[in-house]
Amino acid sequence: FFKEKESDMIRGNETNKAQKPAILAISAILLLLVWYLATVTDEPPPPVSGPASLIQESFPKRTTSKLRHAVVTKRRQLQKALEGLTHGQMPSRLKELRSKKEVVGERLMEIRAGKETVEEVLHGSKTNSLEDKHDFLPPMTVEEVQTYLTEWIHTLHETLMEAKHETYHGIWQSYHDLTVKTLYPWDREYLQRMPERRTDGSVFLSLATYRDENCFNTITNAFGKAKNPKQLFVGLVQQNCHKECKSGVLEGGKIEDVEPDQDCYKAFCEATPDLCGNVRNLEIDEPESLGPYAARYFASKLWHGESWFMQIDAHMTFATNWDATSVEMLQKAPSHKPVLSHYPPSHMINLDKQANSAASRLCGPVFATSDLENQIVRLEGAGKYDREQKIPRFAPFTAAGYFVAHANFLREVPFDPFLPWIFMGEEIIMSTRLWTAGYDIFSPSQAVVGHIYVRRHKPKFWESVHRAFTFGVHNPLQAMILNRIKYQLGYPESSKDMLLPKSLLTAVEQYTMGTERPLEDYLKIVGLNMTTKEISYTAWCETGKPPPGFE
Repeated sequence: FFKEKESDMIRGNETNKAQKPAILAISAILLLLVWYLATVTDEPPPPVSGPASLIQESFPKRTTSKLRHAVVTKRRQLQKALEGLTHGQMPSRLKELRSKKEVVGERLMEIRAGKETVEEVLHGSKTNSLEDKHDFLPPMTVEEVQTYLTEWIHTLHETLMEAKHETYHGIWQSYHDLTVKTLYPWDREYLQRMPERRTDGSVFLSLATYRDENCFNTITNAFGKAKNPKQLFVGLVQQNCHKECKSGVLEGGKIEDVEPDQDCYKAFCEATPDLCGNVRNLEIDEPESLGPYAARYFASKLWHGESWFMQIDAHMTFATNWDATSVEMLQKAPSHKPVLSHYPPSHMINLDKQANSAASRLCGPVFATSDLENQIVRLEGAGKYDREQKIPRFAPFTAAGYFVAHANFLREVPFDPFLPWIFMGEEIIMSTRLWTAGYDIFSPSQAVVGHIYVRRHKPKFWESVHRAFTFGVHNPLQAMILNRIKYQLGYPESSKDMLLPKSLLTAVEQYTMGTERPLEDYLKIVGLNMTTKEISYTAWCETGKPPPGFE
């Protein structure tokens, strides 16, 4: 048949020429049928000649052989799996899915939307199930936390060094992939196994330090000026250089070799051995440092049931009884979920003499315009109230260098493990997350800590990033990761459709805004427009009055 048709076409028969498309179609169907029969019987196809062979030539023999082999292999795998199911040999994951099919079905919409994973549904590691799960698991010990985080940080560093010459996208992806596999599941387990908050009035002091020569004095003075030093516990994250150390950028852009950094934990324990057990230390080698927000994330995991949480920097001074005064101010704030925060005054001020003076408030945000800050909301320097305040006053923002809260906020607003190398943006994201979770922010009525603000020529963490990877990679790396924060704040240029890479939004629903109050209300109250980048004057903050709706 094929030979006759082929000879007709060669002779140029016009009638047969009109039938050419139909003939080719029939030939193709026959060829596919032959190929299918060959895969089913595992026998090679019979030789085909004529126009059909022309079609077969468009698929090289190697390709068709691979396709045939893949189909046969998959068919055998399916047959083997079916035989296993027939004999009751069901995979454990499939058994779990079958046993909990109703639960998975009920939450299928959440799974498809990315709000939950199948693992979270099966094993109950969703945030809203933490309280139920917590009753059946023992709390993690401090030693467990220290051991896990130390090993994880070392593993991360080894992973990142394999990506040393990658672009900033590749560096982020290496961090992301390891975190998804290891740190994120551990973090969800930690939240299930957090210890109960004690009611003994104890204070947890979160202190992250990066190559800071003031660390020893800060810890020593914190205990020395505390009213209840035995009830003070420090979560110390030291990011120090141990060998081949470099200075910060000096005059003229010079960088010099310097001695290794002081271990302020060791120095404090040698000087004050009776309080050494009140300091929980996590040591991070300088090349492994991930920026201040990540260090505060690690420090928050060293909390172990203390009543009150306080976060400061590693270069601070203290007023007498600063711990008791902070808690008293927090308890005087007119709210059932208060947070106390501001930019502390300079360390040059005698805080004890200024105890009855007007304290500062933090009112003025700006949309930062530098390429590094990438339009993130930055908080301006604080001004003082015009007179002494007897009780804390409502404020719009929290500062990273001093904030105090009921320790249960760590359960409701946990630090985000997907924000490495972040400096700018940590204050505005914490402010919004706390407020939307129902926390009210207040300026303290008295300054109890002072801050060393001028630290020129001191080592900065981004210098470590440049040395660890390619010089200049830090700025675009931070700008990209900032989009995770900007997405949560409602920046239109960082919307889900616009944002790349999509991995920046991994598990974002676990570490985002609360459900007590809408973000839109907060932005209106504090005068921020994320679309136009305009700021409205907040007179209520400047005068110490409650915001609209809180009178």
